[in-house]
Amino acid sequence: MIKRNLLPAFSLLFAACGKPEGPPPGAGQMPPALVTLGTVEARELVEWEEFTGRVEPTETVELKPRVSGYIIEVHFEAGGLVKKGDILFTIDQRAFETRVRAAKAEVARAQASATGAKREFDRVQELLAARAIAPEQAETRESVYLQSEATLEAARAAEHSAGIELEHTEVTAPIAGRISRAITTTGNFVTAGTTLLTTIVTVDPVYVYTDIDENSLLRLEALRREGELFVDEKGRVPVEVQLSNETTFVHRGFIESFDNRLDASTGSMVLRCEFSNGDGQLTPGLFTRVRIPMTAEYPALLIDEKSVLTDQANKFVLGVNEQNLSVYKPVVLGPSIDGKRIVRSGLSAGERIIVNGMARLPQPGMPVQPVEAGPTTAAEPAAAPAEIPATGL
Repeated sequence: MIKRNLLPAFSLLFAACGKPEGPPPGAGQMPPALVTLGTVEARELVEWEEFTGRVEPTETVELKPRVSGYIIEVHFEAGGLVKKGDILFTIDQRAFETRVRAAKAEVARAQASATGAKREFDRVQELLAARAIAPEQAETRESVYLQSEATLEAARAAEHSAGIELEHTEVTAPIAGRISRAITTTGNFVTAGTTLLTTIVTVDPVYVYTDIDENSLLRLEALRREGELFVDEKGRVPVEVQLSNETTFVHRGFIESFDNRLDASTGSMVLRCEFSNGDGQLTPGLFTRVRIPMTAEYPALLIDEKSVLTDQANKFVLGVNEQNLSVYKPVVLGPSIDGKRIVRSGLSAGERIIVNGMARLPQPGMPVQPVEAGPTTAAEPAAAPAEIPATGL
């Protein structure tokens, strides 16, 4: 009787000990993703378009001698800056000095001859009145006087020419700028108007030439006709330049002129832009990126580039609603400006969006734990906190 009562009790105790406990509430669920947030920024801006360009000097001189002779001295250092009028080369002057002395002597001889002829001519009226000479002799004296005056003038012209040639034995800089090396050096014979001595290019300001395509040109012309073209305080269209070793467009200038026709073979037109170059960074010949304004100033929406995601062929961002759930938001984007992206549609100013996930990027509809950052930008954390996996007891 006792055995029959104990068996059910042991059975209940065994069943109670062998039954596993259920998982605690919340076990097996991932914690909210830690994300950095930014806000959609509203800003007045102008959209720019980039083109390739090349730096060129405003003036270039190929220096050639104006007289022939042997170079006896070079007065400059290759690659240095020179001023207008600086002496660069000296050509042997001895032969030219001799010509000047000969020309001066010829002037003195002609002057003496002209003085005597004038003295004889001045006495003509007196002698005619005294019937001391015939009219024919008077005419001869007048002719001799006029010829002597012409000879004197020719001698003076020859002296002036000899003086100019002597001056040209000192080859000077016709412009201020940066000089190249001496292509023809000391001891070499140079021929007037033929031998290349060196070259000089101006350094401040400089030109940047760029080819603008037909569509961009038409957009600029339309903005100009409508009076909406973005200009500076002097009414000039501003442009910016970036060199190959630079990350931003730090050089600022303006469009100096357009070419007079579109190149039919390339479908583009040459623009010439002018830039100040006091620091000499814009070396002639360098390739550049040229940025030109292509819209009027207008209110735009900007987001951080890191917040833009791709879903097949669509662009989207992840927003955050009031319940801290990620929200899928398709967007239409414009160009990039200063590390940010213009949003054409899909967002409103002030909306919160996920810039990046600290450990993982959440899926749409997942809970997130936001970490607020400044407008449109987010600072990366030093280290993401490790996630603790959920486990059963």
